[in-house]
Amino acid sequence: MSFWALFLIALGVSADAFAVALGKGLHMKRFSVRQAVVIALVFGASQALMPLLGWLLGTAFASAIADVDHWVAFGLLALVGGKMLWEAFHGHEDTDEDTDRLRVRELLVLAVATSIDALAVGITLAFLPVSIGWAVLLIGVTTAVLSYVGVVVGRRVGARFGKPAEIAGGVVLILIGVLIVLEHTGVLG
Repeated sequence: MSFWALFLIALGVSADAFAVALGKGLHMKRFSVRQAVVIALVFGASQALMPLLGWLLGTAFASAIADVDHWVAFGLLALVGGKMLWEAFHGHEDTDEDTDRLRVRELLVLAVATSIDALAVGITLAFLPVSIGWAVLLIGVTTAVLSYVGVVVGRRVGARFGKPAEIAGGVVLILIGVLIVLEHTGVLG
């Protein structure tokens, strides 16, 4: 798998974290570099851990489904991408209160919730020729950077980028799934 395909996957799975970070920034009374860094690190670490767990699960079952692994990869990426699109168009109303307090428990729940998709992507990565260490590092760093940017942007301009980010992330994941099937079936050389 090329660097660019892996980078697009990293962008796709980090879209949820970016959108949540926008919301966290939006609800800060005052910008805090410390809080932005904590949010970025927690989201980045969670997004890095989940694909590793997914990869471990996927490699355990790789030999059993080797003949259809490309369809499994496509199905998981299409499912995650479709879920992101659904959530972007059927999201909930923002009712959070502005605060300067960062609640650790809430942050951990949000980090896990936004990284469940990365678990499915990790399962997909088990069926692809990719270095899992490189993939985990790229996904974690990409998410951390985008989460920090999300907090900054959210604090400065509001939440108008959250929905487009989720839509773009969902479309990218679906397209990568299609590309995997097309390459594996020989349609693309």
